[in-house]
Amino acid sequence: MEQNSTEGLYIALISVHGLIRGHDLELGRDADTGGQTLYVYELAQALAAHPKVAKVNLFTRRLTDPDISSDYSHPVEALSENFNIIRINAGPGTYLPKEALWDYLDTFADNMVDFFKNEEDYPDLIHSHYADAGYVGYHLSNQLAIPLVHTGHSLGRVKRARLLAKGVSAQEIENTYQMARRIESEEETLACAEIVITSTFQEIKEQYELYDYYQPSQMQVLPPGTDLKQFHPPAGNELTSDLFNYLTQHLKNPDKPIILALSRPDARKNITTLIEAYGQSPQLQAIANLIIIAGNRDDIDDLEDGAQQVFHELLIAIDRYDLYGKVVLPKHHQRDQVSDIYRIAAASSGVFVNPALTEPFGLTLIEAAASGLPLVATEDGGPTDIIHNCQNGILIDPLHPESISNALLKMLSDTHYKQTAIENGLKGVFKHYAWKAHADRYLELICPLVKENKRLERTHLSRREALYYDRAFVSSLDQNLMGNATALKKLTALLYEHRKQTLFIIATGRRLDSALKLLKEHNIPEPDVLISSSGTEIHYAPKLTLDTAWEKHIDFHWTPHKVRRILAIKPGLTIQPKQEQNRFKVSYLYNPDSADLEAIKQRLHQEEQTVNVQLSFNQFLDILPIRASKGLALRYVVERWQIPLERTFVAGGSGSDEDMMRGNALAAVLANRSHEDLSQLTDVERIYFTKAPFEEGILEALDYYDFFNRCAPPDSNKGPE
Repeated sequence: MEQNSTEGLYIALISVHGLIRGHDLELGRDADTGGQTLYVYELAQALAAHPKVAKVNLFTRRLTDPDISSDYSHPVEALSENFNIIRINAGPGTYLPKEALWDYLDTFADNMVDFFKNEEDYPDLIHSHYADAGYVGYHLSNQLAIPLVHTGHSLGRVKRARLLAKGVSAQEIENTYQMARRIESEEETLACAEIVITSTFQEIKEQYELYDYYQPSQMQVLPPGTDLKQFHPPAGNELTSDLFNYLTQHLKNPDKPIILALSRPDARKNITTLIEAYGQSPQLQAIANLIIIAGNRDDIDDLEDGAQQVFHELLIAIDRYDLYGKVVLPKHHQRDQVSDIYRIAAASSGVFVNPALTEPFGLTLIEAAASGLPLVATEDGGPTDIIHNCQNGILIDPLHPESISNALLKMLSDTHYKQTAIENGLKGVFKHYAWKAHADRYLELICPLVKENKRLERTHLSRREALYYDRAFVSSLDQNLMGNATALKKLTALLYEHRKQTLFIIATGRRLDSALKLLKEHNIPEPDVLISSSGTEIHYAPKLTLDTAWEKHIDFHWTPHKVRRILAIKPGLTIQPKQEQNRFKVSYLYNPDSADLEAIKQRLHQEEQTVNVQLSFNQFLDILPIRASKGLALRYVVERWQIPLERTFVAGGSGSDEDMMRGNALAAVLANRSHEDLSQLTDVERIYFTKAPFEEGILEALDYYDFFNRCAPPDSNKGPE
C-alpha cells in the first residue's frame, strides 16, 4: 500500500474508549472521560494546526446508544480542513467501560484497515493512547508497516497496586479489570512502538521500568500542553470580583498577598505540613494570607474516610497555631473558576505552593505559572522538571516545614526575585508547555522516524515467567539500613537489578513522614510498599496510596481513649509527643526500671481491651489494635500480592519485628540487634542469625537463602528455578 504522498504528514491518533467529540467534552462523566480525552483532543488540534502536518484523524469507537448524545454515532466529524474524528464500529453500539472492550479490539483494528483502504490513504504514523489503543496500534503497525508511537496515560502494573490498596482482591482485579490482558497488551505495545511519550522522567523510572520490554532509548518526555487562552495573567479587575470577596470573606486583612494551594484533600498532598510551616512563622503570617482550595464539601462527615482525616488534621493545625482570620478553606468552587482563582492570587502579588509528598507531574504548577504566579513546590517528581525548565520557583523539602516557610518568605520578600520568577514562568510555559511548543517538539521526534526511517535499535529482551512479583524483600528501617553506606549501595543495587521480580517492602514503627525523611536522608529508594506506624498504616508506590481496606480491617474493638485513660496512672510510662501518635497507635516511652510490661498487659486485659502491645529497644511501647502489627500487615500485603511467605525474606533487629519473622518467612536477625530483642528466637530453626551487622548482615542472609535465585533455606529440598 502507499502512504500519504503529500508534503505534510498524515497522523492517525487512536483513543478507543471514552466519549470524544468536537464540542462540550463531557469531562468527569465517568472514569473513562477524564484527562486522556482532553489530552488527545487538544493534541490533535495542535498537530492539525502545525504547518508540517497535512491531516490528523482521531479514531475512536462509534456508539449508537440512546442513553448518550447522538453526536457519538456520526462516523465522521469534520472539525477543520485537516482534522477529523473518525468513529469505528466495534462491538455493540452501547457505551461500555474500557475494561469490557478487549474482545472487540481486533474488530476495531480490522475496520480501521478497511477505512484506510476505502480512503486509499494510509497514515505516516500511528499514535495509540492507553493500553486498548496500544493493542490496536501494534496490530496495525505490524500489518501495515507503519511506525507506532504510544502514550500509556496509566499503566496496568501501577493500577493493580492502587486497586489492591483500595481493598480489591487480586482475583477481583483480574475478573473486573482484565488486568492480565491489559499488561500483556502493554508489553506487546512496548515491544513494537518506536517511541513512547511520557509526561515526566519520574513516570519512566517508577512505572515503565517495571515492564519486561522497557527500553530507555524508546522513552521521550513530552509534557502535555496548557491552554493559554484559559490560563493567562491578571486583567486588572480580579481584586474587585465577587469570587475574590467570597474567597477572602473570613480573612482579617484580605489585602495581603495570597499564598495559594490547590489540591485534593489527600494525605499525600501534605497540606497539613504547609499549615504548620505557616503557623510556625510569625513573619510569614505578617506578610501574607493562606488560601487552601481542597475540593468541594458540604459536610466533612459526609466525605470518605481519608478526606475526613485530612480535614481533621487541617482544622487541628489551624486551631493549634491560632490561624483564624489568616487561613481559609473555602467550601466550594466551580471547575471553571480555577483559572480565576490563580489570577486572583497573582493580582494580590501572591505565590502558588505545592507541598505534596509525591507529585508525578504537576499540572497545577504549569497553570499557575501561566497565570502569572511564581512557584514554591516539592522537589519530588514533575515539579523538578517544571522549575528546571522555567526557572520560576523554589524547590522545597516537603517533609520539613522550615524548608517551606523559608522558600515562601524568600519569594514574598524579595520583589526583584519574585518578578523575575513570574516573567521566567510566563516565558517558560509558552516555550515548554504550550500546545504549540508541544506540537513543535512532537514533530521533531517523529519526523526522523517517518521521513528518514530512523527506527529504534532494540536490545534483546525477554519476558519473565511470572506476570507479577514472585518474591518479597522486607526490612525494618532504623536497625537495618543505616549502619553501612557502602553495603547499602550494594544492597539497593541488587534490589534495583531484581526489581521486576522482587516486591520491596519497608516495615517500620515510625510514622509515614518520619520514615520518608529517613529514606531520603540515607538515599534509600522508595519501597513498593511502606508499612509504617508499627503496622497500622500501609502505603503503596508510586503515589504513596493509603490502603484503606487495611484501616477498616484493624478498626476492630479499638478504643484508644480508653487505653490512654487506663495507662495514665501506670508508673514508668510517659506518653510520646503528638507527632508519634496516630489514629491506630498510642505510643509511650517505657522506663524498664519502674514499668512492668506484663502488668501493663494484664491491666489492659482486665479492662477488656483487645489490643496488641509491642515493646521495642526496651524503651518504646506501642499499643495497637489487636489486628495490627508489622507481622500481620506483612502477611496481609503478601497475600494480596499473591506472594508465598516461603518466598518472603525478612530482616529484623528489634522486638517489634518478631512476628514478621516467626512462621514460614525466610527470616534473618541481624548481628547489631540489642541484646534483649529477638534473643528468644535463637532456638527457632528457620531463622538465620547473621555474623555481620546492618546492611552487611542483610547481604550475608540473602546469600544464605540464595534469595534472588533458589529462594529457599540451604537445607531445603527445593530444586533450582
